Amino acid sequence: MVALNLGNLTAKSDDQSTNHTNHDDKHHTSSILSLNGPRYLQSPQRFISQKSGKFDLAFARDCVRWNKGKRRQESYFHYLFGVREPDHSGAIFVNSGKSVLFTPELPRDYATIMGHIPTLEEIKETYQVDHVIFTKDIEKELVNFCAKGGTILVLKGENSDSGKYYIPPTFASKEIVTNDSILFPVLAECRVIKSEMELDLIRYCTEITSLAHAFTMKNMKQGMMEYQGESLFRHFVYYYFGARHIGYTAICGCGPNGAVLHYGHAGAPNNRQLQNGDICLFDMGAEYMCYGSDVTCSFPISSSGKFSDEQRVVYEGVLNAQRAVISMLKPGVSWLDCHLVAEREILKALVKLEIVLPGKTMTVDDLVEMRLGAVFMPHGLGHFIGIDTHDVGGYLPGHPDRSSEPGLKSLRTARVLKAGMTLTVEPGCYFINHLIDEAIKDGAKFKQFLNVQLLNKFRNFGGVRLEDVVAITPDGCENFTVCPRTVAEVEHVMNGGKWPPMKDDDVALRRTRLTKCGPMPFSMPI
Repeated sequence: MVALNLGNLTAKSDDQSTNHTNHDDKHHTSSILSLNGPRYLQSPQRFISQKSGKFDLAFARDCVRWNKGKRRQESYFHYLFGVREPDHSGAIFVNSGKSVLFTPELPRDYATIMGHIPTLEEIKETYQVDHVIFTKDIEKELVNFCAKGGTILVLKGENSDSGKYYIPPTFASKEIVTNDSILFPVLAECRVIKSEMELDLIRYCTEITSLAHAFTMKNMKQGMMEYQGESLFRHFVYYYFGARHIGYTAICGCGPNGAVLHYGHAGAPNNRQLQNGDICLFDMGAEYMCYGSDVTCSFPISSSGKFSDEQRVVYEGVLNAQRAVISMLKPGVSWLDCHLVAEREILKALVKLEIVLPGKTMTVDDLVEMRLGAVFMPHGLGHFIGIDTHDVGGYLPGHPDRSSEPGLKSLRTARVLKAGMTLTVEPGCYFINHLIDEAIKDGAKFKQFLNVQLLNKFRNFGGVRLEDVVAITPDGCENFTVCPRTVAEVEHVMNGGKWPPMKDDDVALRRTRLTKCGPMPFSMPI
């Protein structure tokens, strides 16, 4: 079998002939997919071999993405090849692991504008593939391959998280035989389980993201604008660590804006002024080599640099939810069960504030089962993370279906955890007006368990979210995030204290590299 991933064929090429490798070599029969270049990170042979024929070619069209005006390679194509330049295509012979890139044959004048045009041999060396061929020969190669009895496996399917749909390519020649049912779930499942190389990249992105969050919160003061926090973060990860991109639109909500889950969009562009007494919710993540991080911090804006009593109770409730979830993470655990544990801890904090009133006949667990937790945490606990911020594989065939219950239906996966998965753990507690209105209206089932008068006083509170990036290990998890997390740590940084610390005072968070994260530029101002 051959896995072929075709890039955008938008570049024009002339009619000059060139020597090329014949892809329908008789030795290329079905076997294991294992790219010998550095970009092929997991072998899907264990999934493909039981579903496909003896002599197949897996094929997917690459769609270039744009990140805030900057070109970014399509994720599946990057996963397989890591090609930086546009208009390339790629193929992998599954049986032998042989790989090929198709490159546009550029006119000589291209070099005037864009610089040196690499030779075929230079491309081969850069991307560690076996063959490089001009894109004008793609269809001829596919026809030759199919003439030997091969089938082209094309990428077709929907990312259950983003809703993005991968449309299979079409070909002019009717001699090209395709199959669009095998490749997509195979590659998606491969991306769920990360290799050591991928884990290194995600760890690096998360550590620099964490340091940037610490730098940002340390410099946020009353009277500043939310967008200044975004600017500080972007500058830090690029200037000190070379992360040119961030993985998603920065969320820098202060005060009531913290209750808007995806604040920071074009209609609400991080443009409120920070006021004394606000609590800020900053959700930002660096991206490096197309792999990203996704970290959220919440911190107070006050002359003392400390939380108010009410803010502290909400914050510690969310932190306890994070601790409780991290303590249970290991292979075999249900992600849905983790979500329910997080809700329980948040409701316990609201009971402490006397906003939630279980009464004599109800327990917090009863209220979780009733779905009261969804009023205050309407999103899912977290998501897969990797090349995409909301990475693929959440609801693939053969895994638990999406729940239809409030809160649980927002889970981006309900899978049972496996070693090698990377996910975000992001419990939150928010006071969202329309959800409060629905919960306290006459006849609502939750009204009897809520202190309506006190709850109304929290309508402008905003929200608290804490989001860490974790990797599931054979016996537990590793938390890549090294942000200030405890109340003492946050207040230490808000009052000018240094970060990272010399000692970890909260080992339950499993921040294994908290006191030794790096690299650390000598002049980095934290």
